[in-house]
Amino acid sequence: MSILVLGTVALDTVKTPCGLRKDILGGSAVHFSMSARLFSGVSLVAVVGEDFPKQHLGFLRRKGLDISAITQSAGKTFKWSGEYQGDLNSAITHHTELGVLLNFQPAISNAHKKSKYLFLANIDPVIQRQVIRSMQSPRLIALDSMNFWINNKRQELVKTLKLTNIYVANDQEARQLSQENNLFKAAKALTRLGPKMILIKKGEHGVLFYSDKYIFVLPAYPVERVVDPTGAGDTFAGGFMGYLAKAKKTDSQTIKKALAYGTICASINVEDFGTGCTDGLKSVDLDKRMRRFSKIAGLNLDIRK
Repeated sequence: MSILVLGTVALDTVKTPCGLRKDILGGSAVHFSMSARLFSGVSLVAVVGEDFPKQHLGFLRRKGLDISAITQSAGKTFKWSGEYQGDLNSAITHHTELGVLLNFQPAISNAHKKSKYLFLANIDPVIQRQVIRSMQSPRLIALDSMNFWINNKRQELVKTLKLTNIYVANDQEARQLSQENNLFKAAKALTRLGPKMILIKKGEHGVLFYSDKYIFVLPAYPVERVVDPTGAGDTFAGGFMGYLAKAKKTDSQTIKKALAYGTICASINVEDFGTGCTDGLKSVDLDKRMRRFSKIAGLNLDIRK
C-alpha cells in the first residue's frame, strides 16, 4: 500500500555538540519518507524553491520515493537554522525562512488521491485540511503538528483534527493543545477532538499510545551517542505509519509493532546529521536492532510479520 505524505522538503542548518552542518537536506516529509520507504511505497507532496539543489531530488528518487508531487516554485526553499545544547531534547531556533512555503498550494494528482494511507506532517492545518478533502476514501489519516500552529491557528487545527484517525504530538504539544498536564488525561482529551488514536512522543522517555481500546507505553531505544535529533519525530512517524500500511490493520499487536519500528527508526536517525544514517538503512539493519529492542524491552514481537 502506498502512503501519501504532505510536508516540507527543506534545507537545514544544524549545530550540535558534535558539529555544524549547513543547508543539508531536511524537512518533515523527507525524514518521514526515509523510514516509511522501508515498508511501503511513498509519495511526497511538497514545494521547493529555485535554489533547491538538483542532487537532493536525485537522492530522493534513488531511494525509491515518488517525487512527482514535489513542485518547484519561483523563490527560495524553506530553510530552518537551529542549535541543540545540553541533553539535546529541544532545539533553539535561530532562523526560519518560509520562502515558497508561504504560497504553497499542493498539486494532488488523481492517482495520489486514491492513496489509502495519508500522513499530514507538520505544515499549516488549512493546507492539511485541503489535502484531506481532496482524497478518495483513505483508509487511515494521521496528522502531526507543532506549537506554532497550536498558538497561531488553534481553531484551524481543531477543525482539521476532526477529519483524522491519528494525532501525533510530542508531550509539550499534547499538554498545550489539551490544556491537561497529565499525559494520560491529555491523550483522553485529545480523542474528543476527533482522532481516536493519540500518539505522544516523549523523546528519550519513549512513547505513549492511547485509544479507548488500548494503551501502550514503550521505552526509547538506548542510544549512546546522539549526534542530531532533527527529524527524529518525523522518522518515528514514518516507521510507525509505514508498518501500519504494510500490515493493513490496526489491531493491538500491529499497533505495538508499529510503535516499536517507529522507535527503532528514530534511534537510527539521531546517530548522524540529517539523512546520514537513514540514507543507507536497509530492512535487515532495522530488523537486527528490532530484535535487540524487543528483547530488552520485553515486547516479544514477531519481527517483520
